Amino acid sequence: MTQNYQDINASTIDRWIEEGWEWGIPVSHEIYEKAKCGEWEMLLTPTKPVPKEWFGELKGKKVLGLASGGGQQMPIFAALGAECTVLDYSGRQIESEKMVAQREGYEIRIIQGDMTKPLPFDNEEFDLIFHPVSNCYVEEVKPIWKECYRILKKGGRLLAGLDNGVNYLVDEAEKEIVNSLPFNPLKNPEQRKQLEDEDCGIQFSHTLEEQIGGQLEAGFQLSSVYEDTNGEGRLHELGIPSFWATCAKK
Repeated sequence: MTQNYQDINASTIDRWIEEGWEWGIPVSHEIYEKAKCGEWEMLLTPTKPVPKEWFGELKGKKVLGLASGGGQQMPIFAALGAECTVLDYSGRQIESEKMVAQREGYEIRIIQGDMTKPLPFDNEEFDLIFHPVSNCYVEEVKPIWKECYRILKKGGRLLAGLDNGVNYLVDEAEKEIVNSLPFNPLKNPEQRKQLEDEDCGIQFSHTLEEQIGGQLEAGFQLSSVYEDTNGEGRLHELGIPSFWATCAKK
């Protein structure tokens, strides 16, 4: 039986975490304690902290970490008094969430699941959805925005980190343009081989129309946005943004 691309990505991310992947290292006890004292920050994209005003009041609010496993953001939300749920398809990221929650003694609902499927939540269940850069591992993003809109309460917020596609244009050294867009390895065998050679799982580029237009189509109102770089490499050194972060309200 052939693996679907989401299973390939889940196993790839599990392996990256075993190799010390930056986005799979859970927060320390010290970071958790600082958050409890009001000293904290969170990332949707590689380098720029999310503005505090994007979050609103968190105490007692229901927060969903969508594809946000790994024990990096949800412990901060818990320390700030939020009622937390996390959904992620990586078994290793799920293990990290359980480990931090047990270490710090807070409750969290943890679900191992695939965000390309209908989300296992009620209508208008959450006050806030935190969605770091991860839909680059998904072929179709518009259904995800529709599900986010469904499960958010009226007035709820969607905070999302988004890849703008620039990373898929260039070679590994980020010196030459080697690909056309859209980047879709399920339809382009050369792009599939490129990802396999670089051990990148199965990734996809998405347009402005899909990423931000898709949120608007779902019914969201965009309230704020910023750009960010990769944090390292030639594109970063040249100041070329490769990510967007959006704050949208229902």
